[in-house]
Order: sequence, then structure tokens, then C-alpha cells
Amino acid sequence: MNFRLFHLINDLAGRSDALDDVMEFAATRLIYLIFAASAVLVGIALYRRRVLPVFRLGVALFLTFAAATVLSHISGQPRPFQTHHVHQLIAHEPGVSLPSDHATAAFALAFGIYAFLSRGWGIAFTAAALIVGIARVWVGVHYPGDILAAAVIAVLAVLEVVAASHWLRGAEAGAG
Repeated sequence: MNFRLFHLINDLAGRSDALDDVMEFAATRLIYLIFAASAVLVGIALYRRRVLPVFRLGVALFLTFAAATVLSHISGQPRPFQTHHVHQLIAHEPGVSLPSDHATAAFALAFGIYAFLSRGWGIAFTAAALIVGIARVWVGVHYPGDILAAAVIAVLAVLEVVAASHWLRGAEAGAG
């Protein structure tokens, strides 16, 4: 299923130079715009003295990247272009495909910002993260499962921080 879905997306590559250019940008550069916009939102939150939500976002990002690192070390899945003939539109080093680092970062920021800083911006970043993920498949460097794993890791990390925050808030209320 993962390979079939990969081919459905990746087989569209190479048909339109303009669309390929957009996907190459989304696969390689869109993450930097997400980082920059996230930094602005964090800066605004800190300016407004919203330190706790920024801290929670940081914890969620840490948990996401820790889990992704563990998964990449236990997974041995090579990138699509290492084992199959694909439409590879960007140069990339061989290595472990699962999970996608770009998608992990994009989804972690999107879900974390949604949960802790701004629902509106979180929704916009989630759309951008989906575009990053689809583009990584389009250009031939990841399978759809790599993108799905990144999203699942990110959402679980954010939910863990949300649950811990609620638990701590309840414990503080019970102690007072």
C-alpha cells in the first residue's frame, strides 16, 4: 500500500516543469518559512510574557525529535530512490527514510503551535506541513508512510504535553 501510494504521487513528477518547481520548493525550502514564521510567533508570545506556552511547545518539539530519532535508528527502511526506479527531482544522500525529518519538524511545529500558541496559525502550518510531506514524496525522497509516521509522532508528543499540563494543573489545584 505504501509503495503503491508512493507511485501514485511520484509518477506525477516530471509532467509539468512549473508544478515540479513548486514541489521542489515545498520539499526543500518551505520548511525554512515555517521555521521563520514559528520564530516570529514564539517571539510575539515571549514579548507578551506567555512563557509557559512557549515552554510547552519546546517540550513537545523535544519529545517529537527524540521519538523520531529513536524510530530512525530502529528502522532500516532505505529511501525510495535507493531500491526503486523513481522520479527523483532533488539530490539527496542515501539513508534511512522513516520518518521524514522535514515532515517531522513541520508537523511538530504545526501541532505545537495549534495546541499552545495559536489555533489559526496552527491550522495554516498544518496545511503547510501537509504540502511539505506530499512534496517529499513527489520529489522521490520519502514514502507516504514516512510522512504519516512524522505526523503521528508529532501529534502524540503534543498530546503528551497537553495531558501532562492538564495533570499538573489538576495536581496543583488539589494541593491548594
